[in-house]
Amino acid sequence: MAAIALANIGTLVTNDETWGKGALGIIENAALIFEGEQITWVGPNSKVPATDQRIDLAGRAVLPGFVDSHAHLMFAGDRPAEFAARMAGSPYHAGGIRSTVAMTRAASDAQLADNLTRLVNEFHSTGITTFETKSGYGLTVADESRALAIASTLTPETTYLGAHVVPAEFADDPAGYVDLVTGVMLDACAPLAKWLDVFCDRGAFDGDQARAILQAGKARGLMARVHANQLQAGPGVAVAVEADAASADHCTHLTDTDIELLAGSKTVATLLPGAEFSTHSPYPDARRLLDAGATVAIATDCNPGSSYTTSMPFCIALAVREMHLTPDEAVWSATMGGARALRRTDIGQLAVGARADILALNAPSHLHLAYRPGVDLTYQVWIGGRAHRVVP
Repeated sequence: MAAIALANIGTLVTNDETWGKGALGIIENAALIFEGEQITWVGPNSKVPATDQRIDLAGRAVLPGFVDSHAHLMFAGDRPAEFAARMAGSPYHAGGIRSTVAMTRAASDAQLADNLTRLVNEFHSTGITTFETKSGYGLTVADESRALAIASTLTPETTYLGAHVVPAEFADDPAGYVDLVTGVMLDACAPLAKWLDVFCDRGAFDGDQARAILQAGKARGLMARVHANQLQAGPGVAVAVEADAASADHCTHLTDTDIELLAGSKTVATLLPGAEFSTHSPYPDARRLLDAGATVAIATDCNPGSSYTTSMPFCIALAVREMHLTPDEAVWSATMGGARALRRTDIGQLAVGARADILALNAPSHLHLAYRPGVDLTYQVWIGGRAHRVVP
């Protein structure tokens, strides 16, 4: 197996605190080596061993590939008119999901697969090397299970989100829909998913319904995630912490009690700045979460209704500008924070033994991700040691 060295790195973000310089474990004038899918050496450029191949990065920055722990890529169609209406002053409502449900149900498997591939290619081009994606736009047994089957061809991080909203045909019988989600639909989807998610908020599912859905998923071996407190303060964070969910996502409206719960648990607060940008909503204050001791992740929330972006650098820039994170904290949240939200230890860092998911920037420092918003800084991307984007 060939050993490949990335040499003459200007700033290397390892997320390995043993290197010092804060949580990012920065090494200046660095190098790293990977063999196959695994990193085998990290250190100063002056000490890099001989390898089969040496790539000179000429002072460019290198960091772990971004980990997107919250995305909705299994859909058809889009909703630009809804976005334009929000920009003109119309409020965001969870019920807008139903228009995507209609388009997704009408799409063929090939159309859904093509759209997924397009979005994943966009992810890779912005440096996202690991991503989670959900069902939730079919809301029938057949449509939820086919979404997960297609998604599982491109990621192991698949999430069953039958509890996205109550579909129109169950508008007068939400309890009946919960029975479907926790019964026949769960039976069909559990073998295809790693996670179960529920939208616990106004217009979706209340606390008791969410608890029942999460408990049913746990009984089938699915780990929990929760859409929590996006539209208003409510029970979502408490439900997530009670269920030992890997993450409570959105966290737009948090009480002091919510923050205390997150800080005292393993549940990661996953913030989705693209959603606030696209819905004219207030941004959560990440500083309150970090100061309390909570773990924060940043994800794209890529979906056609409330955050149609595949750019993690854009989300990092928003988090720095609007959520009171420092550039270092935002980069950590988009890498190691995302790994924590997926309860993964093999990604989100560049340390010996970690997966060789690597992003090289056409810039000397990771700070440029927030410093130069809207600029494509991706130079090279390796996923599991394989080149996915290499700029000559």
